[in-house]
Amino acid sequence: MAATFSTALDVHFAVSQSDPKRPFFFTKRLKHQKPSQRFRISCKTSESSSSSSKPQQNPLEEQLPKKTQSLSEQLQPLSITTLPKKDQADRLSSNPKSTWVNPSKPRRSVLSLQRQKRSPHAYNPQLRELKLFAKKLNDCENNEGALLSVLEQFPHQPNRENSLLILNSLKPWQKAYLFFNWLKTNHFFPMETIFYNVMMKCLRFGGQFEVIQELANEMVSNEIPLDNITYSTIISCARRCYHFDKAVEWFERMYRTGLMPDEVTYSAILDVYAKLGKVEEVISLYERGVASGWKPDMVTFSVLAKMFGVAGDYEGIKYVLQEMKSVKVRPNLVVYNTLIEAMGRARKPGFARNLFEDLIESGLTPNEKTLTAIAKIYGKARWEKDALKLWEEMKSKNWPVDFILYNTLLTMFADIGLVEEAEQLFIDMKRSENFKPDSWSYTAMLNIYASGGNVDKAMELFEEMFEVGVELNVMGTTCLIQCLGKTQRIEELVRVFTVSIQQEIEPDDRLCGCLLSVVSLCDNREDIDKVLACLHQANPRLVEFVELIKDEKSSLNTVKEEFRRVLSDSKDDARRPFCNCLIDICRSKNLHERAHDLLYLGTLYGLYPRLHNRTADEWSLNVRTLSVGAAKTALEEWMGTLAKIVKRGEALPELFSAQTGTGTHKFAQGLSNSFGSHLKELGAPFKNSEDKVGCFVATREDLLLWLQSKIPSSCTVIS
Repeated sequence: MAATFSTALDVHFAVSQSDPKRPFFFTKRLKHQKPSQRFRISCKTSESSSSSSKPQQNPLEEQLPKKTQSLSEQLQPLSITTLPKKDQADRLSSNPKSTWVNPSKPRRSVLSLQRQKRSPHAYNPQLRELKLFAKKLNDCENNEGALLSVLEQFPHQPNRENSLLILNSLKPWQKAYLFFNWLKTNHFFPMETIFYNVMMKCLRFGGQFEVIQELANEMVSNEIPLDNITYSTIISCARRCYHFDKAVEWFERMYRTGLMPDEVTYSAILDVYAKLGKVEEVISLYERGVASGWKPDMVTFSVLAKMFGVAGDYEGIKYVLQEMKSVKVRPNLVVYNTLIEAMGRARKPGFARNLFEDLIESGLTPNEKTLTAIAKIYGKARWEKDALKLWEEMKSKNWPVDFILYNTLLTMFADIGLVEEAEQLFIDMKRSENFKPDSWSYTAMLNIYASGGNVDKAMELFEEMFEVGVELNVMGTTCLIQCLGKTQRIEELVRVFTVSIQQEIEPDDRLCGCLLSVVSLCDNREDIDKVLACLHQANPRLVEFVELIKDEKSSLNTVKEEFRRVLSDSKDDARRPFCNCLIDICRSKNLHERAHDLLYLGTLYGLYPRLHNRTADEWSLNVRTLSVGAAKTALEEWMGTLAKIVKRGEALPELFSAQTGTGTHKFAQGLSNSFGSHLKELGAPFKNSEDKVGCFVATREDLLLWLQSKIPSSCTVIS
C-alpha cells in the first residue's frame, strides 16, 4: 500500500549580479539578501521496495556554474581515456563494502585529486607506444621536413586523446608548433580549447608572445572559446616578455568575458601594474581581491614589497607588513629578501635589521641574496658593530656565500674602515678555488688603503694586479689618484692615470672631480700642470674653465655662461662636487672674490638647496655637503649678509647655528675641525653645541657685539 506525503522545501538561489556598479574585477557573494522560492514536493512510499528506480538528476545542479579545471587536471584523464573500454560486469558483480561516515565531521567541498586512484600507465599499451613515438619526434632534427617524415610513422590514427598526449610531450616550441599546425591542416578532429592551451603553454616557455597572440585571435575568429587557462597563459607570457601594456589589455578582455582570474593570473597582473608604476591601481586591485575572498600568496606580497621598495616608499612597505599580518601569512625567504632590500632603498637600516633578526628567529636560514642585501645596508649606514656581528655569525653558522657576497663584504669593510677584517677576507679569497679576487675585490681593498692614507700598501696592490692579470677599473683608478694626490706623489699619480688610459678605461665625472681636488692641493706650478694635463685628456672643457676663473679679467657674466656649459656636460651627482673643487682651487690661489662668485653661481643653479634655513627663533647655515674651502666661503658670505642686516637695524632671532655634521667613516676627514679652526681665525663667537655633534652655535647678543666690531659705523642692538 503506497502512502503519500508532502512537505514544503525552501530552496535558495544566488542572484547573479548584472548591476553595472559591481566591483571592477571581483564580485562578492551576497550573504544575507538571498531570495528564496518555495516548492511542494510529493513523495510515495511503497511497502515493497524491490523495484529500483533510476536516480533523477537535480535540476538545480544544471544551474550551478562548472569550475574551470586547471591544465594539469584537464590532461590527467587522458591516460585513462586512451585505454580500451572494458566490460564493467566484474566490478558490479562484487558487493562493495559499506563505508561509515561521521555525520559530525564536515564534508570536503571539493574532492582532492590526491585521493583518487589513477590507472597505472603499464595497463595501457598505446600509451607506452605513444611515449616512444613522442621521444622519436623530440630526437629528430628541428625542421619541418624531418618532423613530417617522422609523423608518417604515427602508430595510430591521430585522434583527440593521442594527439594531445603527443603535443604535451614535445619540448622545443618550434616542433610543438609544427605538430600543432599539422593537426589543424589535416582536420583529423575539431580543434578544442585545450589544444590551444597546451600549445600556448609551450610557446610561453619559449617567450613567443606574438605567436600566442596570433593563436588567441585565431580562436576568436574560429569561435573557439577562451577559458581561464587561455587568458592566464597569455597574460603571464606578456609579463615575461615585458609586454606590460598587452598584459593589461588581455586582462581587461578577460574581465569583460566574466571569467575570474586564478591566483597565478592575479599575481602576474599585479606585478604588471607595479612595473608600469600604477601604484594606485595595484592597491585598488589588491584590496578588491581581498574583499572578495581572495587570499594573497607570497608572490603577491613580494610584488607589493618590491614595488614600494623601488620607490623608497617606507609607508608602503609598512602597509605590506600590516597586510601580511592581517591575513596571517608569515613571510618566506623570498619575501624577507625583498622586504630587506626595500628597506635598504628606503634608507631604513634599523627596520632592515629588525627584519633580518625576525628571519633568523623564524627558523629560516639566510641565503646569499639575504646576506648581500644586509651587508650593503650595514656598509652604507657605517654600522661597525652590526657589520662585525654579521661577519662572525656567517663564519660560526657556516652560512652560504657566493662571489657577489664576498665582494659586498669587502665593500662593507671598506665603507666602515675595518682594515684587518678586510685583509683577512681578501686572503681567504686568494686561498679559495672558486672565489679568486677580481677587479672589484681589488678595488675594495684599494679603497680601504686609500681612505686610510696607506699609500704604500695601495701601490703594492696596484703592482700585484699586474702580476696576477687583474685589470684596473675606473673606481680603482679614482681611489689611487685621490690617495696619491693627498700625499703629493704626483709622478706616481700620472703613471696610474696613464696606465688606466692604456687599458682603455674611460674617465668618468668622479675621476675628473678627483683630479680637480688634487689641483687645489698642489703647491707648485709644475705639479699643477701635470695634473691638469691628465685632466685635459679626460675633460678638456673643465681645464679651460679652470684657466678662465684664474684670470681676474674674466667677467662674472663670462664665468656664469661657461660654468653653465660645464654643468650641462656633467651628471647631476657630479655638479656640486665640481663646484666645491673649483671653489677650493680659487681659495688655494687666493682668488677669494672668484670663490664667492662660484658659490653664488652654485646657489643660483640649485647646487646648494638647503644651505640656509630660517625660523622665528633660529637662523642656521648648513655646510654638510660643502668642501672645506666652500664651507669657509659660505660662512664668510653668511657673516657679510648678517652684517648688512644689523646695519639696516632689522630684527634678529635668539640663536644662530652652523652645522657641519660629522663623518661616520673611520678615516673621513673632519669638515668640523677645519670649520671650527676658521671660526677661531675670524674670531666669531660660535661654540661647539653641547647637544649636537658637528654644530656650532652663537647667541644673538654675542653675534651682534662681534658684528658691530666689524662694522665701521655704529649700530643699534635690536632686542
